[in-house]
Amino acid sequence: MAARKPVRWHIGVFLAPAVLVYTAIMIIPLFGTLNLSLYNLDGQNRIFVGLANFVTLFGDPRWSGAFWNALYNNFWFFLIHMIVQNPIGILLAALLSSPKLRMSAFYRTAIFIPTILSFVIVGFVWKLILSPIWGIAPGMLDAVGLKALFAPWLGKEEYALTTLALISVWQFVGIPMMLIYAALLSIPDDVIEAAEMDGLGGWAQFWKIKLPLILPSIGIISILTFVGNFNAFDLIYVAQGALAGPDFSTDILGTFLYRTFFGFQLQLGDPHMGAAIATAMFGIILVGVCLYLFGIQTRLRRYQF
Repeated sequence: MAARKPVRWHIGVFLAPAVLVYTAIMIIPLFGTLNLSLYNLDGQNRIFVGLANFVTLFGDPRWSGAFWNALYNNFWFFLIHMIVQNPIGILLAALLSSPKLRMSAFYRTAIFIPTILSFVIVGFVWKLILSPIWGIAPGMLDAVGLKALFAPWLGKEEYALTTLALISVWQFVGIPMMLIYAALLSIPDDVIEAAEMDGLGGWAQFWKIKLPLILPSIGIISILTFVGNFNAFDLIYVAQGALAGPDFSTDILGTFLYRTFFGFQLQLGDPHMGAAIATAMFGIILVGVCLYLFGIQTRLRRYQF
């Protein structure tokens, strides 16, 4: 008679605290929000309305204009990070992984430091820097003969959101840099040696050998960028306030959700419509993640080593 395998109780014991904490602060609030979005207030009574809140959000002119504007701004905010932050992070990682570069540890630390700063500090400091009245940006541009290029970027509708996205890029470019740097260091030495024996070195080696091997890491960074940007709120709120001015030109789903759920100034909060916006955000992020997992990641597996 075969001996029974012992029950590994220690696995459950070690997992239980993390599962309980995650359930308490993530799972239960998630289902609570989904449930809240299906109800509305009729006087003092809460009534079940099904998907009526979503019909109002997407179809009622009083709500749909603000929602689609915030969604468009969110996509633009994400696109700036994808075409600016991640390529710069890859470039910096490639440079810092070079064995010929001196003081690479210092450069990595200096670039990564902004990621640990508070959003409040970053937003306030950049508002001071870019202020046309007491900021240092006009003086710095004037010192290099480019003062004519200065404009109140945070005060103009056409520039404000892009400016805030670039500020966010400055703050968080260290994260993709470090992830790509770690991926580059994990490439086996024999692969690099084989490339050098074939006469590949420098940037040719990076483009033809290293870049294809780190594509799975780049994919992970891209989906993390997507999730992080569609959950963005802090920087916009600190720099432009809950109204996301000027004239809602920097309004994203996070600030739209905040105003709707909690209310602002003379606008009363509506937790049910706020929950509908939060559910829509969850759906957008879920669709994006699923498209990556089932459409892109499967194709990137061929590059893993």
